[in-house]
Amino acid sequence: MIYTVTINPSLDYIIDVPNFQTGVLNRVTAERINVGGKGINVSLVLRNLGFNSIALGFAAGFTGDKICAMLSEKGITNDFISVKNGISRINVKLRSDEETEMNGQGPSIEAADVEKLFSKIAALQDDDILVLAGSIPSTLSSTLYVDIMKLLQKKKTKIIVDATKDLLKNTLPYKPFLTKPNKHELSEIFDTEITTTEEIIFYAKKIRELGAQNVLISMAGDGALFINEKGSVYQSAAPKGKKVNSVGAGDSMVAGFIAGFLETNSYTEAFKMGLCTGSASAFSEELAKRYQVEELLKNQQFNF
Repeated sequence: MIYTVTINPSLDYIIDVPNFQTGVLNRVTAERINVGGKGINVSLVLRNLGFNSIALGFAAGFTGDKICAMLSEKGITNDFISVKNGISRINVKLRSDEETEMNGQGPSIEAADVEKLFSKIAALQDDDILVLAGSIPSTLSSTLYVDIMKLLQKKKTKIIVDATKDLLKNTLPYKPFLTKPNKHELSEIFDTEITTTEEIIFYAKKIRELGAQNVLISMAGDGALFINEKGSVYQSAAPKGKKVNSVGAGDSMVAGFIAGFLETNSYTEAFKMGLCTGSASAFSEELAKRYQVEELLKNQQFNF
């Protein structure tokens, strides 16, 4: 089974406001509410690709109830820890001449809540896949992902980490199956400006040297780069299409990689599937659907 962890899920209120101005009344021309969070996005795309998963994390208040209900409506099995204090986040994404985002704080997660999550994760088996995705609240220990990986050290569970800065870097000694920083996050991890493809390859190899088995680097419109457990480097330009919405594209790439790997047991095919799934989400108002991914795969030229 595939498990995803979203520590701080949200309801994303997305609104279109032409010519937004501060200090005056603005009229919304379009609006929608999505359930959000990186791990949740991975579960949603996996479902679209034909794979079931169990979404784990924390939920609180009426917004937490709505998150769980929306996931159930979409066919996503969820087993969130119910948190007593506070509410799950409401994030506002305002789209106008410029995009503006306002993210909520989320609930107060206690040590006892974390222990409940650990108990669920400790039950995972050798053939399971665990996706640790996204940031964690400042009120929680920065070693949270490391602590989770320690629980599974004696098992062969494949762990995928999609996080930033030290939250990702600190997991590397525990040999995650896959890490997926984007180019900007790669720069942050090594506290240096990375601009060229050669530099991306150099620092992606550093990620492997620090412990990651496989490294997938998303580069937005420039495509993606993948280094497998043997150190082989694969690179591809992005599929052609018009970017509509970049939210969830990186998470979609992770989901596509998982789906491709499970279907073929091939790293190169997983990379292709991941790249096209990320692009399919970027080219759509909603997260990637299977038919969209297959269309991009059919038309994309790969040189490996």
